[in-house]
Amino acid sequence: MEDMKIITAFLLAALASAADVRVIEQIIAKVNGEIITRSDMERNLGEQKAEMARQNLPAAQLAEAVAERQKDVLRDLIDQSLLVQRAKELNISVESQVIRQLDEIRRQYNVASMEEFERWVVEKSGMPYEDLKDQIRNQILTQRVIGQEVGSRISIAKEEIAKYYEEHKKEFVRPEQVRLREILVSTEGKEPSEIPALEKKANDILARLRKGERFTDLASKLSDNPDSARMGGDIGFFKRGLLDKQIEELVFSAKRGFISGLIKRPNGFLILRVEDRHQEGLAALEDVEQEIQERLYMPRMQPALREFMTRLRQEAFIEIRAGYQDSGAAPGKDTSWKDPEQFKPAVTTKAEAAKKKRRLLWVVPLGGGKAKSNAKDKPAEKPK
Repeated sequence: MEDMKIITAFLLAALASAADVRVIEQIIAKVNGEIITRSDMERNLGEQKAEMARQNLPAAQLAEAVAERQKDVLRDLIDQSLLVQRAKELNISVESQVIRQLDEIRRQYNVASMEEFERWVVEKSGMPYEDLKDQIRNQILTQRVIGQEVGSRISIAKEEIAKYYEEHKKEFVRPEQVRLREILVSTEGKEPSEIPALEKKANDILARLRKGERFTDLASKLSDNPDSARMGGDIGFFKRGLLDKQIEELVFSAKRGFISGLIKRPNGFLILRVEDRHQEGLAALEDVEQEIQERLYMPRMQPALREFMTRLRQEAFIEIRAGYQDSGAAPGKDTSWKDPEQFKPAVTTKAEAAKKKRRLLWVVPLGGGKAKSNAKDKPAEKPK
């Protein structure tokens, strides 16, 4: 669900400052014909600032983090451009995920329908609905390519996992706790006459779960708690003594995968699933194998990703305006802005820049050596 945090941050940044199509735009770089503008960089940094601000860092530490992050803004935009282009070469389609995530955002902001949501995005942010859709699509495509082209090639041997377990056993001693997912049908603010219909809705959901529908799917679509719904109903781990006695007795005596009946609460009707359980003491290797794999995987992922991005850069046609630097540049790769005439208009309006980005993104073939955009946009051939 990390992608939802990023997408939500983007939407919040967009809502904070509506786009003005009359503002003059500056092209900073081109990546196989796709442009990156100054406002792209400003928006990206703004999203990062908003995310860091939510971490409540001390002012000095926040300023330092923002300054450090600023160094990699252009790198990350070039990364995404290359990854989205790679996704098109691999014929990866994510349209169903795009629609699902748009619907999750709609529910988060309590907009009644997708038709109203499209108008709401334009009214609140001043940007076209298709721009938000493109941002979400690109984010998902980026993650899919990274998983397929980089993550899937990182292998952690069973012997390495067992060795890590033996050397870090103290880290896997834990109290008894249970991890839960929830689906809530809320009765808050409802009239007594509405309660029977809500109880029926909750019972219908329970019946669907009993027939085998995925708890995470129904929680995402039907739960009235937006915070847990975004996480497929996940509400985390609980130790003994933290839950209502009725619920604690139920879930701590149940096995993993257990789905409760309907639990009537002051705020609605609750359905719980026991997602995981930890017994008190040293966890067995099989219970923490996935956790250890993730610990060993993450330190290898970043260098592998940078190596992959360097390879994509070496194969790409990239030119960057003087005064800007790609912190992920491929060694020895010339990305200097050689012929300004080929980059006219280097200054344009935001509306024209947005139109050009959409045209280049969806029309120009990216897999071959020849490009069909105008000669003034880029050279006819990529360098060998």
